[in-house]
Parts: sequence; structure tokens; C-alpha cells
Amino acid sequence: MPVIRMYSTQLCPYCIRAERLLNQKGVAVNKILVDNNPEELTKMIQLTGRRTVPQIFIGEHHVGGFDDLVELDLEGDLEPLLQTS
Repeated sequence: MPVIRMYSTQLCPYCIRAERLLNQKGVAVNKILVDNNPEELTKMIQLTGRRTVPQIFIGEHHVGGFDDLVELDLEGDLEPLLQTS
């Protein structure tokens, strides 16, 4: 089972949709909330170069945000990534 990390905030609709999609694929998501945790926000920015959420990692692979996740799924590349991580 792959380790999925998702930097998120409590009320982010794109985060909710990303988690829902990943749950439908049968994987659990380890959410890291950044809205009240400046250290994690700083870490997310350093890792990704991005300030928006969600930021999704499958294993050590940085997928990106919700749109990137959906694009991977539509292209058929999400499930193989989930299986190899």
C-alpha cells in the first residue's frame, strides 16, 4: 500500500476532492494540515516550490495539486503510480 501525503487545509474544497479520488482508488491519505502549522507550510513550500494546497506526494513522487492528480488519472498514469510506490 503506497504512502500518500497530502498537504492540506481544513476547508479546502480541492483537498477534499483529491482525498475522495484517492480513497476511491483504495488508498488512505495522510493529511498534513498547514493552515495552523507554519513549520509544515514552510516545509511544503521548500519541497514543492508552491504555496497552494493540496500538494500531493505518492511515496516520494510529487504529483502536484488536484488538477495534476486528475490529469494523471485521466491519462491512465495514476493507478500504475499507486501500485509501484
